[in-house]
Amino acid sequence: RRAFFGNHPSRSRHDGRKRPREVKMRSLLLSAAVLDFGLQLVGWAICSVAKTEKFYDMFGSATFISIMVLALVTRGAALSAKQLLLCAVVLLWALRLGSFLVVRVFKTGGDRRFDAVKTSPGKFAVYWFLQSVWVYVTLLPTLFVLNASLGGGTALAWSDSLGLSVFLLGFGMETIADLQKFKFKMAAGNEGRFISSGLWRFSRHPNYFGEMLLWWGVYVICVPSLHGAQHLACLSPLFVTSLLAFVSGIPILERQADKKWGTQQAYRDYKAKVPVLIPFLHTPGLESPTAPLEETGDMEAQAGAVAEPLEEPLNQQ
Repeated sequence: RRAFFGNHPSRSRHDGRKRPREVKMRSLLLSAAVLDFGLQLVGWAICSVAKTEKFYDMFGSATFISIMVLALVTRGAALSAKQLLLCAVVLLWALRLGSFLVVRVFKTGGDRRFDAVKTSPGKFAVYWFLQSVWVYVTLLPTLFVLNASLGGGTALAWSDSLGLSVFLLGFGMETIADLQKFKFKMAAGNEGRFISSGLWRFSRHPNYFGEMLLWWGVYVICVPSLHGAQHLACLSPLFVTSLLAFVSGIPILERQADKKWGTQQAYRDYKAKVPVLIPFLHTPGLESPTAPLEETGDMEAQAGAVAEPLEEPLNQQ
């Protein structure tokens, strides 16, 4: 009778083990979401009152760091080698990129992305909301794997070496490209010029290519530990790639570069020779055609009124 009504002792012990695991798994995803949106809300409030954008990227990077610290603190010794590896790579990326962006924004005096919205709290809030979505979607595969820490399936696999290699390649490329362009822009005599040296000889956006690579690397590390609907976590690298390639990254920078340097033969030659994204490989779907010189008219005169091209629009790059 007890077995029929579900009161068998062994079954009760089994259920007792399952419920806490499920609660903890759900609580990490929920806690990460609350922390993510909460930090963006605080950042928006502070920056709206101060009418400044200088802390935008800092809050974005700090959110990645905070979520990883939350996982480390709440899971502690329960984390497997794979979870620790994922925490480490995300922290490495966030600390490097965050510190670089903070130094850059204070060094250059501001971020022109927000000139038209930082004095309007409502419009400014949209950017902070988008940042919160970007953080959560980007971390989705990592969060799923961290959630599995009590349920198994998180042992290191051969594919982790592949994923880590892809991450390190992308991380190295992004880091080097960022530093090369920052030094180029800070050097006397380079004002108004475009960079075509270093990694920028092989790609017009090597930092973006590195960013895409590293998140695909993180996803490869996560794949063996994903099950069922968790494979929707592929939205993470697809989201980052699509955002940079088709929305807020390459299209904006290419249009602004054409306006600024489109009448310069040196830039036109550079654009024709160097691939837009993948080194040594031209991708017609991403290439923006350069207008013939006779159609540009007074573009060169207009270029003086165009703001300096955005280095990293909307995606914290």
